[in-house]
Amino acid sequence: MSVFPSASPALSASAAPPTQAALLDFARRTAADTALIASLPLDPEGRTWVRLEGPGGSEAWLIGWTPGAGTGWHDHADSVGAFLTARGELKENALAARLPTDGWKTLELSEGVDRERRLPAGRGRSFGRHHVHEVLNESLDEHAVSVHAYYPPLPRIRRYSRTDQVLRLEQVERPEDWQ
Repeated sequence: MSVFPSASPALSASAAPPTQAALLDFARRTAADTALIASLPLDPEGRTWVRLEGPGGSEAWLIGWTPGAGTGWHDHADSVGAFLTARGELKENALAARLPTDGWKTLELSEGVDRERRLPAGRGRSFGRHHVHEVLNESLDEHAVSVHAYYPPLPRIRRYSRTDQVLRLEQVERPEDWQ
């Protein structure tokens, strides 16, 4: 992993924290940097990523997705975020429900909470705290590349398994687990 320079100047320390809209704007401008997107080494066996300098102290990533790659169900805990597809197409499955933030292991989801978004190159989305989703590259033969930004920098990621309408907390990862 390496750190690439920011696609835009970071906000000054005295500026307000970046909003979801500012994170999505950063992702959009970064994805438009064709040289940066082309510089990401793509591995035929798995996802690749490099860390970027996001705006206003945010955490940002450039991620390469192999055909068929996915994140599994997860959330970004107390961080707001945004991501945008720079190349290829990604699919996001998300839950349109506010879940309890802590103190549970298994939840039965109500009918009608599932949302699906197709995000071809140039399209993205922002999201609030505790947004539960999975992101997939469903292509059988094309890599996808995306830009992600989170504020505050990710304090943890909670990973879930899902069987029908049952969501189960499986693991909590912290930054030291990603080093």
